[in-house]
Amino acid sequence: QVQLVESGGGLVQAGDNLRLSCACSGRTFSSYTMGWFRQVPGKEREFVAGISWSGGCKNYADSVKGRFTISRNNAENTVYLQMNGLKPEDTAVYYCAAVRRNYCGDFPQISGGYDYWGQGTQVTVSS
Repeated sequence: QVQLVESGGGLVQAGDNLRLSCACSGRTFSSYTMGWFRQVPGKEREFVAGISWSGGCKNYADSVKGRFTISRNNAENTVYLQMNGLKPEDTAVYYCAAVRRNYCGDFPQISGGYDYWGQGTQVTVSS
């Protein structure tokens, strides 16, 4: 069983930066592909970024490419999402997700592709 706990959300102004963290319980963190998704009320959960076991492969949604960076520290069982140049349209609840399979270049971009989820952290960007 894997438990994921996100942190780092908050209220910021447009153009600001935030870093989200997702702490993962368990001793096999390095065996999980990790992803970040986001969701606004009334819409489906949207893929934001994914990272492979070793961190060597990453993928991003077009809407965040060049502004967001996903990374992981397997020694600390943590995955991060550095969000720079935030825009009001980035406002959402951000979720961390995990699946016990290595992906590279073909990250699942639907929520059904992941087995474990955190509780989410709210990010609000004011204009």
